[in-house]
Amino acid sequence: MARILVIDDDPSIRALLREILVEEGHEVEESPDGRAGLKRFKQYQPDLVMTDILMPEKDGVELIMELKEVTPTVRIVAMSGGGRGLDAAFNLRMAQDFGANRLLVKPFGRSQALEVVNEALAL
Repeated sequence: MARILVIDDDPSIRALLREILVEEGHEVEESPDGRAGLKRFKQYQPDLVMTDILMPEKDGVELIMELKEVTPTVRIVAMSGGGRGLDAAFNLRMAQDFGANRLLVKPFGRSQALEVVNEALAL
């Protein structure tokens, strides 16, 4: 299966995605913010990155731009539940404009997460 890097400052989201993805046979690594996520990406070289948009240290849009600069073909799922006065749709449109391949609105269920991951991996 795939190697997936989950980058989110919420440990419960990381744990949920790990559980869902490992059950499907994927290998999962985690990072708590964009700065650590970029470093882990370079070490781990995943098939897919799932990243939150609003995070400390480095936000998801900035991270997406840097990931695409390092590896233009990287597949990215951007996730957001909104925040900082912005709704999730706005955050995700920004992420898509900068290179996210698929979008996932929080809160999400198992089937939604798997559908988006499978679509992104099929690209």
